Amino acid sequence: MKRFVLIFFIITFISRANSQEFIPLWPAGKKPNYNGKPVTDSLFNERIWRVAEPGMYAFVVPKAENKGTAVLICPGGGYERLSHLYNGFNLAKWYNSIGINAFVLIHRLPHQQDLQQRQLAPLQDAQRAIRLIRVKATQWNINADKVGVMGTSAGGHVASTLGTYSPDVSSIHDSLDKISYRPDFMVLLSPVISMGKYAHPGSKKNFIGPDSTAEVIKRFSNELQVTSFTPPVFMVHAQNDSTVKVENSVLFYNALIENKVNASIHIFPQGGHGIRLDDNPGSTDLWMNLLEMWLKEMNFVTPIPFK
Repeated sequence: MKRFVLIFFIITFISRANSQEFIPLWPAGKKPNYNGKPVTDSLFNERIWRVAEPGMYAFVVPKAENKGTAVLICPGGGYERLSHLYNGFNLAKWYNSIGINAFVLIHRLPHQQDLQQRQLAPLQDAQRAIRLIRVKATQWNINADKVGVMGTSAGGHVASTLGTYSPDVSSIHDSLDKISYRPDFMVLLSPVISMGKYAHPGSKKNFIGPDSTAEVIKRFSNELQVTSFTPPVFMVHAQNDSTVKVENSVLFYNALIENKVNASIHIFPQGGHGIRLDDNPGSTDLWMNLLEMWLKEMNFVTPIPFK
């Protein structure tokens, strides 16, 4: 019996040691946009379907390999769920491989019953996450002016909202209120951008809900919200994406150019809505090399000094 207990504790310890640190976003009792109704976390089939405690998983690079850049990753899932492993952890590990710190956002989902304003919850959690990364920048060897955001599919809508919606919706009157929540750059992969003509039906239904007025649709169609607040953007989409129409990226790119925001767009003929880290069809397999080169070109990543 003692041997069994010892083995159990060894296995538990190893499991915890290998797991990523989860950092809650909000102090106890300070979560904004909460209506008091209880919810529980829900994890099924390697996806998160409900979030009681918003937070982020930290993938911090060791100091010797750390290039000082950080990326907040917003997973996809149609605003119904979060594909935090496929659209989050896998990308985070790739960023780590090139010396970039990564943080996978676990934000509240608009369909949850504990929200007062369903559309604001993901943005509030994203703003708070950027602020937390900057507050701990010295601890994690991060340059506070090189903190970006990446989003895939519906996560691209979270990320592009973070970079276009300038009002502060995450203030809780604590020391983080004075920290900037604006990302320094955005990386968007097959992103949901619009809630209008080219909206992804599932994302629109889950995000907007019954309040589908023209005003709300315009407010959260991010191709209509680009201003000087918006940071530089790197975009990837497949022309044959039948889930999230490529027009989402095209409309956003045009708005960026019209507003003189530095932008790079790569539309590949193949890849559908499943562009992966590798083993993509044809030229689509170049997208990660192009992203790494863009980050260096834009000086968001600087080489580690030779010692």
